[in-house]
Amino acid sequence: MTTSSDFVPTGQAVSGTSGPMKAQQRALIIGLVFIGLSVLGLFLGQASDPARPFLGWILGISFWLSILIGMLFLLMIWWMFDAGWAVILRRQVEHALAAIPWLAVIFLPLVVLSLFAAKSGYVPWIWMDGTQPVPGGHGSVSQDVLYVHKAPYLDRTFFVLRYLVYFGAWAGLAYFFRKWSFNMDATGDHANVHKSRRLAAVGLFICAFATTFAAIDWFKSLSYHWFSTMYGVWFFSACVRAALSGVVLLMFYSATREDGLKGIVRPVHYYLMGCIMLAFTVFWAYISFSQYFLIYNANIPEETFWYNIRELAKEGGKNSWWWVGMGLIFFSFFVPFLYLLWYKNKFGNRLKFIAVWILVFHLLDLYWNIVPQKLVAENEMGYVVRQFGISWVDITMIIGVGAIVVWAYLKSAARERAIPIRDPRIQESINCHE
Repeated sequence: MTTSSDFVPTGQAVSGTSGPMKAQQRALIIGLVFIGLSVLGLFLGQASDPARPFLGWILGISFWLSILIGMLFLLMIWWMFDAGWAVILRRQVEHALAAIPWLAVIFLPLVVLSLFAAKSGYVPWIWMDGTQPVPGGHGSVSQDVLYVHKAPYLDRTFFVLRYLVYFGAWAGLAYFFRKWSFNMDATGDHANVHKSRRLAAVGLFICAFATTFAAIDWFKSLSYHWFSTMYGVWFFSACVRAALSGVVLLMFYSATREDGLKGIVRPVHYYLMGCIMLAFTVFWAYISFSQYFLIYNANIPEETFWYNIRELAKEGGKNSWWWVGMGLIFFSFFVPFLYLLWYKNKFGNRLKFIAVWILVFHLLDLYWNIVPQKLVAENEMGYVVRQFGISWVDITMIIGVGAIVVWAYLKSAARERAIPIRDPRIQESINCHE
């Protein structure tokens, strides 16, 4: 039986070899190179659709940030419910959360754009330039009655201030949870547990508000005419679902390393994570369907157009987004749902496979929510819809931001223990069983 006495009770990481340092350096170099290529893509632009490269920037950040936000939610839920089984997994999450401040820095070009280049036509948020014509409408944004009513919120300066609040909330919560967890390793002071649980009780509400309004600001306001009261909940469910898959992959990675979870993580930990993945697969589908069902029933033009442009072509047939939507229904919900019902699929490579599967279709879900927009066109409708397509900036951003997240994780993991060795429930987690 493994006990906490088998681990040296210091605040230092076990590994001092050059291997982790080389991995960190490679990840950092890859991240900087690919983000640099993405910056080049922003300047080169796309003549027919100047805003498209900036959507790639949003996609790359949103994919990784959504995983980290979901991990932050998981961390607070574990603290709130005093989940003893999850204690050995908590440290992997804490290491990953070290990347949040760096994602705030990577988001900065979009902030600068909103302040200084709003009139260039490159802004993905059309409401930032009041002189822009309204697709399919009459006149400019500043004359649009829906914009006029939403103008106090849809303000560029306020947009930037909210960006600071959101990242400040996420980074601040991550900082204190990490600080108190690492401090408990070093000192053994269980007061850190009580502080973490109290912060989790408040932090869940703070994180919920920040996540909801960030989804509204960065995704929903791309089509500022649209109304939905469930959008923040959709993003929350997507974040946690992606985070569960991310934690599972971290478990498999760390379980292969002597300075990680090798010999510590048990099959039951994978099984329990698989059960929660199944639960959030159902929850994500429920929220996504409920939003569609309510808008379909209400049949209000300011709401239904958002789904119409993701389904109908100009000629009345189905456009490319209809196929993406079908893919989300069958492959993002039905496949993981049916797959995770089987007990044996919650272990080993089978669980690893479905974790990767969910992350791939989480990215497709972000495409479906972010990329389709009405674009001004000289036809009888006054607009065309941006269709599904993968830009090279999408690829470079996903790789670049991902490499920075990996670098931040490896850097934190090299400094601290793989498990919280002095947590009062560490024995329960190590000896967890079904």
